[in-house]
Parts: sequence; structure tokens; C-alpha cells
Amino acid sequence: MNDTATATAPARAGREPAQVTLSSLEHYAYCARQCGLILLEDAFADDAATVRGTLLHQRVDTPGNRGRGGVRVVHALPVWHDGHGLTGTCDTVEIHADGTVLPVEHKSGRYHPGGPADVQAAGQAICLQEMFQRPVPRAAVYSSADRRRHLIDVTPELHARVLAATHAVRELLDTSTLPAPATDARCRRCSMATDCMPRVLARADRYGKALDSLFTPDDPEDDPS
Repeated sequence: MNDTATATAPARAGREPAQVTLSSLEHYAYCARQCGLILLEDAFADDAATVRGTLLHQRVDTPGNRGRGGVRVVHALPVWHDGHGLTGTCDTVEIHADGTVLPVEHKSGRYHPGGPADVQAAGQAICLQEMFQRPVPRAAVYSSADRRRHLIDVTPELHARVLAATHAVRELLDTSTLPAPATDARCRRCSMATDCMPRVLARADRYGKALDSLFTPDDPEDDPS
């Protein structure tokens, strides 16, 4: 991990910066508006995919640790990074006999290389590196749909994506401004489409003009009387 990518979370008017959860990084990386709806309006809607995810995490989020050969496996480990103002919980952290620390994020859906899950998993690695004071150059995403683990290199570029998403989420919290809808293919598979109303809001200007035209008085010169 490149130390030059490290940045300290800025203080806001003499107060501590807002804490950003690792899960919100994934939401923001997927859709800024989805993240805003969850954080600002406490809105969340379940569908089949989110229910599968909840059931999966019920199995892996029970706190505790166990041994497996030369590997210590810790579940539901709270993590944080004071410098970046990050906080969250790792589904699984493997601590190997050679000192290797590997966070494993569990997902119910299919894995998409370079996708939002990479940002969340890399955020966990950044927190663990700070806490253990040793390099954590890799993270993993386990996909139950793929039934396999996908290893991720926490490159300087991915590190920068984590910090950029952290800054964006903090700005969202500080300004309480709900981002505009994406209105693209993501909306069709989003459980929050009903609350978001992307198609309606994307046409807001068109609807506004139509309403103005309906209620704009006629030009007096056009009055036949």
C-alpha cells in the first residue's frame, strides 16, 4: 500500500469529522443517491438479493475466533482508522502464522472485478493496516453466488478510490444534500427504486415546463374578445 495515498480527514469548524462507515463506501461506489437515501433519510427496502445478503451475514457476523491450521479466523471484528475517520466491522479476518492479515468480505451476489465491493474490502484492509501496524496489501471478497473467494490487490489506485469515496460520503453527511438519481441500468436492479423515483426525477425539468405551459396566462393580444 502506498503511504503517499494517505490523507487525514479534515476537521470541520473545530469539531471532529463525521465518521464514515465502510458499508457506506460500497453504497456510494455503487450509487451516490442510494447512499444518500440510506444515510440521510434512513430509507432502505429489501428485495430477494438483500434478504439473501442478510441471511448470509447472520451466519458470518457472529463475533468470535477459531483456529484452522496455522490460521486464526476472527469473525465480526470491529475496525477503524482514526486518521481517515473510517469505522466498520469485518465479516472475517484471517491472521496467518507468518503475520499476514487478510480481511474477507462476504457477498451473496456475483463478484464484479473492480466494483463497489472492492472499495469496501480495501477500506477494511486500510483500517487493519493501521490497527495492526503492518502492511495489509490484499483483501478478499467471497461470493456465495460464485462459491469462491476473489483476491484483491490494494493498489495505490484502489487506495485512492477508498479515500475519494470517504471524502464524498463525508461531504454528503456534512451538507445533507441528496445526490441526483443515476437513471441508468443500475436502477432496474436496485431495491430502493420506489423510494428513489429515478425516472420521475430525471424528467423533473420537463414536467415543470409542462406545468408552466398549462398555467401560463394567454397573451392578451390573442384574446378574440
